[in-house]
Amino acid sequence: MAFISKDFRSPGEAWVKTDEGWERLKVLECGGKRKRHNSEGSSYQMLASDSQDEEEEGAIMPPHYHITIRCTREIAGFNGLSEAVKRLDFRRSVRDRKRFHYICAFLLLVSNKGIASLPGSAQRQLLQMVEEVASHVNDSQQHPNVLRGLALKLEQIVNQENQKCWGKPLGSTYLWKEHMATIKRIQRVASQIEIREPDPKAKPKLHELPEECVREIILCIADHRDLESAAKAWDTMAKLVSEQRIWRELTRFHFNQRQIHTILDLDKFKQMGEIKDWKQIYHQLRRTYGVNDDYQFAEVLALCRSCCCLFWPSDGHPCIVDQSPDYKQRLEEAGGQLALAQPVPPAQFLKYFSL
Repeated sequence: MAFISKDFRSPGEAWVKTDEGWERLKVLECGGKRKRHNSEGSSYQMLASDSQDEEEEGAIMPPHYHITIRCTREIAGFNGLSEAVKRLDFRRSVRDRKRFHYICAFLLLVSNKGIASLPGSAQRQLLQMVEEVASHVNDSQQHPNVLRGLALKLEQIVNQENQKCWGKPLGSTYLWKEHMATIKRIQRVASQIEIREPDPKAKPKLHELPEECVREIILCIADHRDLESAAKAWDTMAKLVSEQRIWRELTRFHFNQRQIHTILDLDKFKQMGEIKDWKQIYHQLRRTYGVNDDYQFAEVLALCRSCCCLFWPSDGHPCIVDQSPDYKQRLEEAGGQLALAQPVPPAQFLKYFSL
């Protein structure tokens, strides 16, 4: 049976001119209001007017992106990284503390694969996201090490590209001039950022807290590298980090009982008797099984198995289960297993695109 495609007489996509250039209307539907050019002049107007704010708020869809998991003869889809980043509202999500580390991990992975191999629109989007990270770090005075890592990676990319094609980067010369200007601004912010001391009158200070409170703070740390860095900052902190309870709780957080018992059955740990060095056990487990890096993210993108849609769990998404009562009933009869949302870490997210 022949496959009938969309009518060639279709009017096509609706485009809107925003302050960042022309963009498709379906991309701007997600993530809230955007600014667009006024046709009568150079001023800007909001997509939703002040008198229609309440009506527009109900019509705005949460950030989401439908992806093609598998191409068939009937369904041939292409997942665009630039469109996905816009529809999932990555740039504004940088200032969300629950999504900050996820966005930065995604930017580092893309940088390792090579930004220069991406389309021009995707390159511009990613650099704008890094610039947003620089602005957020400068304003919040938090995570300067993340910004320095991104700035160092951008410098490496520029040096690699300058060695290609007789000392000139491949691609549009005008586009790379824009990229170089953006990278210089990012590096300027990263080099000039200084962590300001909070209000000196604020009480109590960290060193004035009792050991019980400091211990509870340390127990919330999920990375052994942060524990080791904290031990170098303060003598009391070093004393607490050396406690067996800290490493025991960290071990139980990252590994299950079966993995822990497997390591404890080894001869060198049997010889310890009742005195167990939980720090050594943790590092042995880490070398054997690896540490799940997804625990560092407060919020991870999710994939709806019903409609193949990527979305942020805190915002939700328009799902076929909610729109079709018949499908919802069939899903409940089948046990509802297909409606479960699958977490999508940054590495898995990049696999949906041809990079």
